[in-house]
Amino acid sequence: MSDRIKLYVDEDAQRTDLVQALRARQIDVVTVSEANLIGQTDSVQLQYATEQRRVIFSFNRGDFFHLHREWLLADRPHAGIIISDQVGTGTVMRRLLRLIEAKSAGDMRNWLEFLSNWG
Repeated sequence: MSDRIKLYVDEDAQRTDLVQALRARQIDVVTVSEANLIGQTDSVQLQYATEQRRVIFSFNRGDFFHLHREWLLADRPHAGIIISDQVGTGTVMRRLLRLIEAKSAGDMRNWLEFLSNWG
């Protein structure tokens, strides 16, 4: 898929084993640490992800759900948001791979996806 989802993993979700497993499967991933944005607000994180054309992945369900609504109401586009419950890395990995195989980066624009829907 030419328009494959690229991920930006926020502070809450940047598990080393998850990032390594995604990269081993050729998923394009950047972490908040690699972007030197640790400690920045969720809004700054979403803005960075959008500028980089990356879908943000987080366990921070409440804050990103509200940010998604705020940005849509303000007619402010974003590259997409995936939020997950804090479950085991294997479960997160399987769900992310299913989602990435089924949806394109274009499908994710201005979209919030609950990872629990994928497994």
